[in-house]
Amino acid sequence: DLVKIFLEDNLTLSLPVQFRQSVLRELFQKAQQGNDALDEVCFKVCVCNTVCDVLQGRTIDIQFCQLFLKPSKEKIDFLLEVCSRSINLENASEALKRKMAAFLKNLCLGLEDLQLVFMISSHELFIKLLKDDERKLLVDQMRKRSPRINLCTKPVTSFYDIPASASVNIGQLEHQLILSVDPWRIRQILIELHGMTSERQFWTISNKWEVPNVYGNVILGIKDNLTRDLVYILMAKGLHCCAIKDFVHAKQLFAACLELVTEFSPKLRQVMLNEMLLLDIYTHEAGAGVSGERPPSDLISRVRGYLEMRVPDIPLRQVIAEECVAFLLNWRENEYLTMQVPLPLVQTNPYVKLGQLLAATCKELPGPKESRRTAKDLWEVVVQICSVSNQHKRGNDGRVSLIKHRESTLGIMYRSELLSFIKKLREPLVLTTILSLFVKLHNVREDIVNDIAAEHISIWPSSIPNLQSVDFEAVAVTVKELVSYALTINANNHFWLIIQADIYFATNQYSAALHYYLQAGAVCSDFFNKMVPPDVYTDQVIKRMIKCCSLLNCHTQVAILCQFLREVDYKTAFKALQEQNSHDAMDSYYEYIWDVTILEYLTYLHHKRGETDKRQIAIKAIGQTELNASNPEEVLQLAAQRRKKKFLQAMAKLYF
Repeated sequence: DLVKIFLEDNLTLSLPVQFRQSVLRELFQKAQQGNDALDEVCFKVCVCNTVCDVLQGRTIDIQFCQLFLKPSKEKIDFLLEVCSRSINLENASEALKRKMAAFLKNLCLGLEDLQLVFMISSHELFIKLLKDDERKLLVDQMRKRSPRINLCTKPVTSFYDIPASASVNIGQLEHQLILSVDPWRIRQILIELHGMTSERQFWTISNKWEVPNVYGNVILGIKDNLTRDLVYILMAKGLHCCAIKDFVHAKQLFAACLELVTEFSPKLRQVMLNEMLLLDIYTHEAGAGVSGERPPSDLISRVRGYLEMRVPDIPLRQVIAEECVAFLLNWRENEYLTMQVPLPLVQTNPYVKLGQLLAATCKELPGPKESRRTAKDLWEVVVQICSVSNQHKRGNDGRVSLIKHRESTLGIMYRSELLSFIKKLREPLVLTTILSLFVKLHNVREDIVNDIAAEHISIWPSSIPNLQSVDFEAVAVTVKELVSYALTINANNHFWLIIQADIYFATNQYSAALHYYLQAGAVCSDFFNKMVPPDVYTDQVIKRMIKCCSLLNCHTQVAILCQFLREVDYKTAFKALQEQNSHDAMDSYYEYIWDVTILEYLTYLHHKRGETDKRQIAIKAIGQTELNASNPEEVLQLAAQRRKKKFLQAMAKLYF
């Protein structure tokens, strides 16, 4: 109700001016920090303040002038409403009426759009405040202004109907051309512009219009200037709309461009068909594909057709091949990639080769015997991509770049290109496979202290002939980037969460590591209400959790986690309990201990230290009937499971 309060205060004038201005300043600051929702509130509060300033005889703030640089019907409507509700004409003094009339009159003189001027001059408040002769004088003043036309509100139907000031109108038409995404309107504007001057290349007027070089050379070779401008601008705008996910306008622009180039250029026609295929892939992946709906068979056929296309001299964008292969992998078209894709295509297109190896490896993973042949081929390819020669090459930008092995079966694909391609994948098994490969490659490093765990890690070779050839720093960065990306696809994949935890553990970030170890357990056990599967909380994971707690000085947590191991680690548990400087809840955790030996040791320890209260807590814990050694195994297991659940939930609250 901020606007309502300010509007009512325009009549009562109870709020201090400084308060009104400080509120507006605060709103502007928040809007400038990216809160777009406040733009409208800023405008309305600014209008309320401005009308108040006018009635009080203060100068109009610069912010109001800035907001009215682009007036609109909605803005004028609100302004007139504020003016009407801020003055009571029956009781207002003549001085107040003159101030309001002068404000409205000056507003009219500052507007170029006659429709907006008419809105003000025909308003009831304006008619009541200005006499007939004053209104006639205002009309005369407006007629004497230099003739200008606002093409944003009055479209020019023909370039023959251009007023005398041609340079102004060319600029206005160019401005419209930059803003428009309507293919028909773009065509009309270009016809008008070319009718006014033949000296300009209108495809150059915006530096935001970017067309890939492989297309630009063909388009700029079009002899007819109007056609060249139109094709270039339609494609550039279509690509921009595609980039910002405005797929509806992108489709309209591409369709218009396709219709145009079909008449004179088979080469550009194929280019547009390729771009429309890419657009359809993006549209499906951002729409129905998000919910898991399979793409129509027609789209899959077109993707295959693109990969198999052998039309000579057609300029091709690398990203389309990448997206097509990623599309087939994401929708599990492994049969096509492994069995049906033409051999020449595999030999000439590095992304198809990589896709084939990934598909073949994934296809053999679920079987009882994991084939190592295709996995070995994929391994060798990735090792070559991540390898560097001893030579260095200085690029045009002055930076040193490492030359990749040219004899790679993938030609000259670089690690950054591989990473870019992987980040187009979202099929879980494919991502798990590539993650597993990079984790294994990370682990073969000689100076590695802490291995990272991953699924299917046994299918990869255990060594590399020439370790010095691999850029292990780049591999470590890639593993981090890949697991971060994978978790954006599915934040509840417990194996990916374990990899993330292992990375934090290896880099000595123990609190973060515990967060992800606990999250991995939580997502696969209904927040620990069920038992965490043993292949998730392996002995290695538990030992790493123990080490994290120990290095965080949470020694009671260490002792409790020692019970989670297949064989209870009494030595570590007892040593931890001897520590008196513990940064955890200490005796409050005793209720989570189910191992009687540990509880007996605690009783002895507190007795030895003379800690009677803590000894009583330990005795109470050991005296619970469900921990009696005479109980059946099922009862003891149930008691242990209940304590595990409560302890892990308590830990989760601590580290989440």
